[in-house]
Amino acid sequence: MRPKLSVGLVSAAHVHTDTYAELLQSMPDVELLGLADPDAQRGRDFAALHSIPFVGELPALLALHPDAVIVTSENAYHRRDVEAAAAAQVHVLCEKPLATTVEDARAIVDVCARAGVTLMTAFPMRFAPAMTRIAASIAANEIGPVRAVSAANQGQIPTRHRAWFGDVALAGGGAVIDHTVHVLDLLRWLLRAEPTEVWATANHILHADRTEVETGALVAVTFDDGTIATIDCSWSRPDNYPTWGGLSMELVGERGVLDVDAFRQRFAVFDARDPGASWTYWGTDADRAMLAAFLAAVRDGTEPPVTGLDGLRAAQVVEAAYRSLDLGKPVHMLG
Repeated sequence: MRPKLSVGLVSAAHVHTDTYAELLQSMPDVELLGLADPDAQRGRDFAALHSIPFVGELPALLALHPDAVIVTSENAYHRRDVEAAAAAQVHVLCEKPLATTVEDARAIVDVCARAGVTLMTAFPMRFAPAMTRIAASIAANEIGPVRAVSAANQGQIPTRHRAWFGDVALAGGGAVIDHTVHVLDLLRWLLRAEPTEVWATANHILHADRTEVETGALVAVTFDDGTIATIDCSWSRPDNYPTWGGLSMELVGERGVLDVDAFRQRFAVFDARDPGASWTYWGTDADRAMLAAFLAAVRDGTEPPVTGLDGLRAAQVVEAAYRSLDLGKPVHMLG
């Protein structure tokens, strides 16, 4: 029987930390060492909820010599936490966005490369069965060259779960930085192309009384193969929606169209005691598949299927989108 990999969680700030804790505890070849968090009360509450140790701040967790950590702190603290892990020779899965600035994202990639530690960006949608089928179809040229994409990654406003998502200093922005990165990563992966121009528009019409960051946005991206894509990244799902949101795409090729809803594998559940409906998902769990891929890369010493460079590329598009918003015109990507 192979030895267990020891893994630690870095901060309970992110909404995905709960999922990661539950999945890691269910993996027989993983030992979840516990949670580190500079917010002691938040850390203790999270640890008690999931029945895991709260070890204090990050140095205390790194002193336990984990094989890997999952960085789920506020976006602005990713660089600080990844650099600490890399200095301790600990492999890192970092929540998206990789950083709030391109400078920090590049520093994260560089420090992990110099330290020789694995760095993976948390883009679970690459592991969704619907998306892997779309990737296979495009690779097989079933619809011919893709010329245009209409994509949506809409969701509920995340401040209802974590207030810091509405703080520009901690989050880096609003809907644009929160939701554009998932779709951009998928497009780079599916098209095998790089963005060359970004044009964005945004507003603050939705949830104007709840946050000051942009809540509605449309980002248009041109790729070096000529493909034009639009991304609706708005926080437009109501609070009573059955789930946090969804991700869908329509890819138009020269010989056909691919239409995909990554969260369509679900049952609608109605309860007479509850006026609303809920969704119960079936099929492969993309988060579990992503964690398994990261842990396999750590165990085998191989490059993960989603790298830190992928996170950097997404950060570059986000930065270009915010520049476009400031300038009111398209922004050319310098590469």
